[in-house]
Amino acid sequence: MNINELGMRQKLEDEINRFNIFQKSVVGEKHKIQNTKDTDIRNYAKYLLKEGSVSEKRELLGNLRSRIIYKDKKLELVKE
Repeated sequence: MNINELGMRQKLEDEINRFNIFQKSVVGEKHKIQNTKDTDIRNYAKYLLKEGSVSEKRELLGNLRSRIIYKDKKLELVKE
């Protein structure tokens, strides 16, 4: 899935920033923490689809700019 297919790119980036701030407050400044730019938004979207709440999954899939087709046990994105 192309990350530009998501209308949620900015929201995902904001969530990653929020997580990084939380991580810094828990771990402390002494430990080096990944920079926001190093975090892969695509992997975060996959994580949401696997581990996220129903509402997070619904929001992510609802913001796809393509249609999802499930056929012969395969998912396919079709641009409209």
